[in-house]
Amino acid sequence: MTICIDPGHPSEVGRGTHGKNVSEIHVAWAVAKRLEKILLAKNFKVVLTKKTEDEFVKNRDRANIANECHADLMVRLHCDAASGSGFTTYYPDRQGTTEGFTGPDFDLIKRIAPIAKTFHDVLKKDLSGFLNDNGNLSDVKTAVGSKHGALVGSIFSKVPVVLVEMCVLTNSSDEEKVSNEAGESRLAEALADACAKSLTKGN
Repeated sequence: MTICIDPGHPSEVGRGTHGKNVSEIHVAWAVAKRLEKILLAKNFKVVLTKKTEDEFVKNRDRANIANECHADLMVRLHCDAASGSGFTTYYPDRQGTTEGFTGPDFDLIKRIAPIAKTFHDVLKKDLSGFLNDNGNLSDVKTAVGSKHGALVGSIFSKVPVVLVEMCVLTNSSDEEKVSNEAGESRLAEALADACAKSLTKGN
């Protein structure tokens, strides 16, 4: 099976958020590289949407990278800027439209729902006591998703896709937890477990 890992930002929507000491770009990249190593050890094929931490890739192109490798799952890694704390997963539960394109198709939306549920349930279990769980929500609960009907990376996706806001980076406690090797590893292990189990149960 193939997993496409998408470390968020920089993209057409900007460079993402920043805590007091680390950026969303860095945390997403650091966790992505650890996740890649774990998944490879589990005999998954892994494709990343960018080659270096600071590489600019548009969200439509990120989706197309996952499409071209026929990924069984695309996992998009981000960090939030909000008043709360903890992690949240998002998935497309309806079609959206941007750049004159409408997607994902209805059959894919139906396939994604059980994958996203299992993915989130595993994260919730594995990250219990480490980060707060803010739920498994529709793309429309995000700023971009509420505008287009789904996230841009979901609209152009032809493969199952979930987005994880791994923490609220503007929360100093969350930032402290994820901005070290132990925290990066904890997130990567949980994400790898979620990938494996969601593909087993979700398909």
